Amino acid sequence: MKLSIVVPCYNEESVIGETAGRLVRLADGWISTGLISDFEILFVDDGSKDNTLAILKDLARQNPHIKMISFSGNFGHQAALSAGLHHAGGDAAVSLDADLQDPPEVIEEMLEKYREGCQIVYGVRKERPDDTAFKKYTAHAFYRLMALMGVNIVYNHADFRLLSRPVLDELKRFREVNRFLRGIIPTMGFEHAMVYYDRDRRFAGQTKYPLRRMLSFAVEGITSFSSVPLRIAAFLGLFIFFMSLLLSGWALTVYYAGETVPGWASTVLPIYFLGGIQLMFFGILGEYIAKVYMEVKGRPLYIIREKYNLEN
Repeated sequence: MKLSIVVPCYNEESVIGETAGRLVRLADGWISTGLISDFEILFVDDGSKDNTLAILKDLARQNPHIKMISFSGNFGHQAALSAGLHHAGGDAAVSLDADLQDPPEVIEEMLEKYREGCQIVYGVRKERPDDTAFKKYTAHAFYRLMALMGVNIVYNHADFRLLSRPVLDELKRFREVNRFLRGIIPTMGFEHAMVYYDRDRRFAGQTKYPLRRMLSFAVEGITSFSSVPLRIAAFLGLFIFFMSLLLSGWALTVYYAGETVPGWASTVLPIYFLGGIQLMFFGILGEYIAKVYMEVKGRPLYIIREKYNLEN
């Protein structure tokens, strides 16, 4: 089989050379043992601002197994990952980030699962020994929130996975602009398996997922795959409506009994409460309307500026 390894990159000049060298050495070893017959390493530069693109061009010129796609701007991690998978020419493709926190040696175990007949193999993190307590807590909260909202997602799995050629071909049929591959892949079905590994420390550079981007990613996943927030808004609105009826009945009873006492708090606090609820619901509706707006415009998921060593 021919193996494609897809690596999205954004400002990874400090690690990209090590990543490429390590992947080439591993792939050469898999060829020598007969695990694969050929390979390609496809880097996707997502509009990097540093020297990542120049380094990738040098690597592609030196090694024909290294291929590259360069975006015209920054379109995001999910777009870069999708572009790599769309252009992968192997019988199977493995995607992983450039920071080497997901050890590429685990790919060998993924290939064994593929040879057993699995079409999708998920890399699942067992431990995060080098993550801060805050990072671990927010990561676990992310997956719990996804499950609570009804999103079909593999717990502790990021974007380190193997996809067979039939899965890659079906993935090309997904045209949505709001991409959340961690939710898309599990909905596709196919026979799947999981391999477990301990996450390594980042080889070099800084994380590209601070808290702000993690929260944005969570909102993207929920609004792309779940209508639960809209249902919560509807049920909560219905609950407040019935509570308002009860309060109205109580107010009329007190009024006719002549026991009313003028008060600022009893007037202003309900207004603030109901106003806050309404604004929150408007925000939830706005998120979904924005999704519809982006999809209806039909803009391309990414724009490729140039390719190296790629024919398709």
